Amino acid sequence: RELTYQQTVDAVNKGVEKWEARLGKDDPIVIDDYQNAQYYGEISVGTPGQKEMVIFDTGSANLWVPNTRPFLSQKNIYDHSKSSTYKKNGTTFAIQYGSGPVSGVFSADTVTIGDLQLKDYTFAEVDKTSGLGLGYRLGKFDGILGLGWDSISVGHVPTPMNALVKSGQLPEPVFAFYLGNKQPGELVFGGVDPKHYTGSFSFVPLSSESYWEINLDGVKLGSQSVSSTKSAIVDSGTSLLAGPKSEVSQIAAKLGAKSILGKEYVVDCSAKLPDLTFTLGGKDYTLKQADLILQASGSQCVLGLTGLDVPPPRGPLWILGDVFMRKYYVQFDWGQKRLGFATAAQAEEKTEMQAVHVPLTKR
Repeated sequence: RELTYQQTVDAVNKGVEKWEARLGKDDPIVIDDYQNAQYYGEISVGTPGQKEMVIFDTGSANLWVPNTRPFLSQKNIYDHSKSSTYKKNGTTFAIQYGSGPVSGVFSADTVTIGDLQLKDYTFAEVDKTSGLGLGYRLGKFDGILGLGWDSISVGHVPTPMNALVKSGQLPEPVFAFYLGNKQPGELVFGGVDPKHYTGSFSFVPLSSESYWEINLDGVKLGSQSVSSTKSAIVDSGTSLLAGPKSEVSQIAAKLGAKSILGKEYVVDCSAKLPDLTFTLGGKDYTLKQADLILQASGSQCVLGLTGLDVPPPRGPLWILGDVFMRKYYVQFDWGQKRLGFATAAQAEEKTEMQAVHVPLTKR
């Protein structure tokens, strides 16, 4: 009996260890949700660690944090003079977003992401963020941690995910996002979290190791095809669904939606909208009316849809941003160069609707 009991204890312990390994570390990174428009989580930079709130962005590949505080903002800033592990680099860093440029210099220091630590990691400390506009000053995030591939890394510095994989700290070369719906979500490095998805994953191989880019089989509104675009990227750093302007304007017209300043669209809240379906790897991923509507202002509802022309050679493409990722739990498989999709297991949703402008996070 004692032997049987001990065997049981050993089996339980091994099961716990396996479970923890699958999750990567004991504590997933909490992803805060600001009105379903910005998703961000905490890291620290330096020794002792200096807190920074960053967007974990699959649509870029560098880490940057501010070293100056923009006027009338309350950003957490990084001060390298207060870190015992700071190493000067000084090479110029400059990145171009859809809204404008951000620039500064490269430095190296210890970066802590959840329970994971990267020593002597090269990142950018930024002093010019005006290119991100008012949305950055008023936003809840301080910097951006890119989770894209090496080919789009500014300065060709190792990407955060590349560095994490090479550090040997991850049980698997995978990370996975759960985005909450008006509530916190989580990011897991090293595996997936079974409590946040239902069913099994369907995998689609990458078509390019730049953004997390895959082939797009088609887009349907109801049963009608509404796109000839052949590529899509899954981008946690873009708030909305974004597609070529000509295709989005045609979709909007079919929905009876009206444009606001040529960027966002509103539709009568009483209207019944058909499903919008993206076909990836031969499988349909459907967004229903409740998934597509972001905010309500009186009788008008803001759609999570915008037109954006990405020029060749990257484009044209569809950007499946947070609107898509709230509905589908996404596994970013760095090791096997593929994306896995499963239906997100959303907790009980908060139902209040707020009349606010919903900006793109960084595009």
